[in-house]
Amino acid sequence: METETYSEQERGFSLLEIMVVLIIIGVMAAIVAPRFIERADEAKVEATRTQMVNISQALKMYRLQHSRYPDSGAGLNALVSAGKGGKRYMDSVPKDAWNNAFIYLAPGVHGDFDILSYGADGKAGGSGFDADVGNWEK
Repeated sequence: METETYSEQERGFSLLEIMVVLIIIGVMAAIVAPRFIERADEAKVEATRTQMVNISQALKMYRLQHSRYPDSGAGLNALVSAGKGGKRYMDSVPKDAWNNAFIYLAPGVHGDFDILSYGADGKAGGSGFDADVGNWEK
């Protein structure tokens, strides 16, 4: 039987070398991860704005048939309940990207109607990704 002997160059990685590689990977992850998280938050804001556009279109179709927008009391639920002529304007009332209900005001402060999301924190006001998102903002 033959025994294998390894020279110094064939032994593998030392613990120090492995630790250096892990530290480099950790530093790179710390630099890159916040950018991905920020992109995810930006995508949620854009998804919320897109939902507002879809709701606005349904509200305009409602107005064409009823000659008015639903009042704040009826809210967005007027778009999903079969009303005059049995027409539904949406299958369901969507929620914002943070799974919160939209706020609907008619007449609105900024136009015929306002659609509002309270942002990531679900509370009025805030800044950054916690800021409110409204259909009147572009």
